[in-house]
Amino acid sequence: MTRGNPHCRHEAKPGKGTHRNSYWLYGKHAVSAALANPERKLLRLWLVNTRHPEPKVKDPMLQEILRSSQNDKVEYVDARRFDTILPPDTPHQGIAAEVLPLAAKSLQDIANLRRIMVLDQVTDPHNVGAILRSCAAFGADALVMPKDHSPEEGGALAKAASGALEAVPVVKVTNLVSALKELKAQGVWLLGLDGKAKLHLHDAPGYDKVALVMGAEGAGLRRLTQEHCDLLVSLPISSKVESLNVSNAAAIALYALSAGISKVSK
Repeated sequence: MTRGNPHCRHEAKPGKGTHRNSYWLYGKHAVSAALANPERKLLRLWLVNTRHPEPKVKDPMLQEILRSSQNDKVEYVDARRFDTILPPDTPHQGIAAEVLPLAAKSLQDIANLRRIMVLDQVTDPHNVGAILRSCAAFGADALVMPKDHSPEEGGALAKAASGALEAVPVVKVTNLVSALKELKAQGVWLLGLDGKAKLHLHDAPGYDKVALVMGAEGAGLRRLTQEHCDLLVSLPISSKVESLNVSNAAAIALYALSAGISKVSK
């Protein structure tokens, strides 16, 4: 293992890596999942140096991360150096990894998958990360979203996903309507979640291959997106609230599908 030089002159800008297109992951779950992913390229791994002159890691999860990492990429650094690569008060848990983005996926790569999440201009990385986590938890095989008006792959998204960014393929498309047409051609039924829809999700017919299509909070699904869905469905919620956060709604809808509540065939 190598020890980082606390007097290094060339620091990365907060949130950015030192290599072109690289960025910093942080937090034990996000970093551990990235190291376990053979498709992920690791550039550097930083751990807070809590003891001089010999660092000693006591946390069991950090010990496991060290055992699975490339020793020549590990650096022990002063806690203050984390502020040079991450925004203030970032919950990094004493670990950060500089990585390259995952290789881009296409709709052809997910052609045989049965359960897909589609996001229509959901821009908050924390929401998208939470949705990825729900996808992993409830068996959604992939997430599709437009290249524009969607968050970039980055530390905040990965932290919110808690490792799911490495487990759930993300496909970014140039034109969402064209992507919906292609999914239909692959035999996928498109269920658009719309709070005004009269048909509840649990009353929707059963389909072998299904995609849940969700829009941004407030705006919801855009008109053309709605028009290309096979059905518009809603979640039955109390009149005490107008709507749910998009990541909460996604979790409930995905649970409904995984539990068979919506009658989707398994």
